[in-house]
Amino acid sequence: MISTLTLEEIKTLVYQLPLSEQISLLEDLEDKLETLTLMKLAETGFPEWNDPEEDIYL
Repeated sequence: MISTLTLEEIKTLVYQLPLSEQISLLEDLEDKLETLTLMKLAETGFPEWNDPEEDIYL
């Protein structure tokens, strides 16, 4: 069975971690958010890839 944690529950758990692990978690989250942001930005540079008329090569 999968349980779903609320944001507040996650915060409570994170605050219980040692400071070094909180810092490590923050660094991991920053890396992931940076990657997601750059991917979203790059997506806007290739709108022609979503054009069905360009799918002639499939």
